[in-house]
Amino acid sequence: MPKRTLAISDIHGERHLLDRLLEHIGYDPVCDQLVLLGDYVDRGAESMQTLERVMELCAEGAIALKGNHEDLMLRALDGGGEEDWKRWIVRNGGTATLESYGFTDKALRVELGENYRRPELKSEILERHLAFVRDLDLYYETDSFIFVHAGVPPGLTAAEADPSDLIWIREEFHRGYDGDKTVIFGHTPTSGLHGDPDNHNVYYGANRIVGIDGGAVFGGQLNAIAIESGETFYVKNDKSS
Repeated sequence: MPKRTLAISDIHGERHLLDRLLEHIGYDPVCDQLVLLGDYVDRGAESMQTLERVMELCAEGAIALKGNHEDLMLRALDGGGEEDWKRWIVRNGGTATLESYGFTDKALRVELGENYRRPELKSEILERHLAFVRDLDLYYETDSFIFVHAGVPPGLTAAEADPSDLIWIREEFHRGYDGDKTVIFGHTPTSGLHGDPDNHNVYYGANRIVGIDGGAVFGGQLNAIAIESGETFYVKNDKSS
C-alpha cells in the first residue's frame, strides 16, 4: 500500500514547475501513488517536455488521466477538420505545443476555408506522444474518491457519464454534484472557485468536491494534494524569473 496518494493537475507545458513540485513534496514512486489529472499540454512552452516527463512517471507507476486539452490536440491532429484545428491552435494554445516539438510558424500555416488542409507534421516524438495520449483513461476511482479532469455530472457515476463531461463540465458539477465519493478535479482554476483572483490554493466545496487547478500557466501556482492526510503543497509560477 502506498504511503500517500498524490494528485496534480493542469501542468500546461510548465515542466519545470512539475519537477519543482515533485521535489518539494519529496515524491517517491516506490512509496507514493501519483495521479495526474490531465492538461499536460498547451499555452506553456514545455508541452513536449511535459508529456515526456509524464510518460516517465507513468513508467514508474503514476496514473495519468486525459484532460480537455489532450482531447483538443487529438481532435486537431487525428484527422480533424478546420474548426478542430482553429479551436486548438487559435483559441486554446496549441501553437505553443507544436512549437515545443520544433515546428516553425511557417510549418503551421494553413489555408482556411474551402481549401483547408491540415499541415503535414512529421515528428517521431509527436507520434509517440499522441499514441500515449490516445490511451489515457478519463477517471480513476477508489473506494472513497474519484479523480477526474473536470468533474462528474450530478446524478451519475463516472462510469455512466458522457466522456466529454468528464473533461469539460464546470458549473453544473461545481454546484450540483451530489455523489457519495469525494471528487478530486482540475480544469477550473481555483481562483474562480474561490471568487478571488489572488487565491490559487486548493478549493474545498461543501458538496465533496476538491479543486486543485492553481492556474499555474496563468501565473498562479501548481498544486498537489495528499489524499490521505489532506496536506497540500504548491510551487508558485514566478513569471519574472
